[in-house]
Amino acid sequence: MFGISKQAYYQRIEADRQKEQVLELVLKEVAEIRKKMPQTGTRKLYQHLLPILKKHNIKMGRDALFDLLRYKGLLVRKTKRFHITTDSKHFYYTSPNRIKELEIHHSEQVFVSDITYIKTDQGHAYLALVTDAYSKKIMGWSFDDNMKVSMVKEALSMAFNNCIFDHTSIIHHSDRGKQYCCPDYTVFASKKGFIMSTTQQSDPYENAIAERINGILKYEFGLRKTIASVQIARAMIKQAIDIYNNERLHWSLDLKTPQKVHNQYNQQTYKSYKRNAA
Repeated sequence: MFGISKQAYYQRIEADRQKEQVLELVLKEVAEIRKKMPQTGTRKLYQHLLPILKKHNIKMGRDALFDLLRYKGLLVRKTKRFHITTDSKHFYYTSPNRIKELEIHHSEQVFVSDITYIKTDQGHAYLALVTDAYSKKIMGWSFDDNMKVSMVKEALSMAFNNCIFDHTSIIHHSDRGKQYCCPDYTVFASKKGFIMSTTQQSDPYENAIAERINGILKYEFGLRKTIASVQIARAMIKQAIDIYNNERLHWSLDLKTPQKVHNQYNQQTYKSYKRNAA
């Protein structure tokens, strides 16, 4: 009646059933990845899925994955919010910008530092980060309910202790916030062998890597939401940084993780600091 044989009819049913199983498997893997990295975009999801697709002999291209996630309403929406954490109205000496136009050739050549806010039910708290500009690995961090100098010193100490290469003149780059420019901090950093560098204008691109890492942690790992307590926020931050360093793929690192690139030291020169993105 329909112009197809009984055998062809059941073959089509079986093919549809197998296709549905494949899609369910892919969606299950996507859900597992996004449990750890909720805002992972489709192109990076595809890179994470490649070993799974190969293991199960699933033929699915990136465009097909886009179509599937779009159909299921699982595409990532981008949003932006801003909260000022830099107080540059002070009379402390600021160092020159030593990394403008600088090519980053290896790990632990330049560290970038910044502070971002974390909202909790107990009020605003603050996260200080120190990131390696070459590998994008977060080397040190500190979290507190204030922006005192002790917080940024703690983050820098952790970064210094996490160094694995023998360098005595790492450039320390930051914005013009008073925490980074006050003598208490600059002397502390200099004694550890850091060479100070600061932005010269209010242009966020002068500290673009640090700003980008802040955004990744907040928008991809749920830290932009209001968290119940400082204690819970601290645990979330620790987990997010571990996943970020060891599992998150970066386009600017040729889809490698920060930890892998950091350990490679200088296998290739990535983009200049000025143009670098995560």
